[in-house]
Amino acid sequence: MEKAIVKVDGMMCEHCVKAVTGAVSALPGIGTVAVDLQAGTVSLEHDPAQSSLDKIKSEIEEQGYNVID
Repeated sequence: MEKAIVKVDGMMCEHCVKAVTGAVSALPGIGTVAVDLQAGTVSLEHDPAQSSLDKIKSEIEEQGYNVID
């Protein structure tokens, strides 16, 4: 498992936390997922062979949030 931190713009409330956590957690090869609203980050563990970081970022964007590279 690799650890990653993704900067995300637009997350403001508990609904945002649930939407992002649920979407990312549903992907294959995902371990822990933690959203920090104040920092605007999503910290996660993933198996890159099952879910690449690009796929994870796309899933976050599909929920209506902007990933900041």
